[in-house]
Amino acid sequence: MDTIASVPAARAPWRSYLELTKPRVVALMLFTVLVGMLLSTRGALPWRALVFGSLGIGLVAGAAAAVNHLVDRRIDAVMARTRGRPLPRGTVRAGQVIVFATGLGLGGMVFLLVFTNPLCAALTFASLVGYAVVYSLFLKRSTPQNIVIGGAAGAAPPLLGWVAVTGQLDPGALLLFLIILVWTPPHFWALAIHRRDDYARAEVPMLPVTHGVAFTSARILHYTVALVLITALPFAIGMSGLPYLAGAMLLGGRFVMLAWRLRRDVRLAMPVFRYSIAYLFGLFALLLADHALAGQEWSPAM
Repeated sequence: MDTIASVPAARAPWRSYLELTKPRVVALMLFTVLVGMLLSTRGALPWRALVFGSLGIGLVAGAAAAVNHLVDRRIDAVMARTRGRPLPRGTVRAGQVIVFATGLGLGGMVFLLVFTNPLCAALTFASLVGYAVVYSLFLKRSTPQNIVIGGAAGAAPPLLGWVAVTGQLDPGALLLFLIILVWTPPHFWALAIHRRDDYARAEVPMLPVTHGVAFTSARILHYTVALVLITALPFAIGMSGLPYLAGAMLLGGRFVMLAWRLRRDVRLAMPVFRYSIAYLFGLFALLLADHALAGQEWSPAM
């Protein structure tokens, strides 16, 4: 097979295993986990929840990413964006990925069960199943609404961080979950517009493939407007203050402007995609900074 023969001999195997975990995605996810933890309490975090909760959630997320690589290996082989991944290139085999993902997942679950609480472990496992099985195996291949429905698994990290500390589902945790849930479609659809020919060739029914670019760009704008409105809710319920609200509206205004321009210029798909990542990081950084400035615990009963 030509793609396998072309693998550079000097490529270190550990890099292939690291790539299976989608480290950049997991890094952003762990940042939102940390924010969820810090927002859940006024004082210092319990060190076990901070260290082993983050490690456990990160390991399970890496396992889910590896399973996604395994499930998508045939699709990845025909898409320009993904044909260089470890499985299509032959740097790892399917059996190795199964063993690797199982080890990561089991290790992560042990950390969560021993050092956090059963609810956090259960929700983390549900997220693993939701992403690696429900989304990757079924939704991705069956409906153009795949990312809308499957986005619930990707929206869980800040909620998991919150629950790792408190052991319960509070309104603040659910609101953080909602923000990422609504952020996911415009984020991913922008990339799907840019890579629509790849998805069509791989026969993946992403929205730009099934409904066209104009329809998808309109939906991106609609979701972005809804996202900006939802990001005002932390202020509305007393979870955050005016500094957060001002920053969130500035970030959101830029997002809406880019989404509006995308409807007229498809070349802005990747700028929208890249900004969406910076937007999420900035929004959660604002939540964290506002919480630190306030110097007081937010109570769900307020």
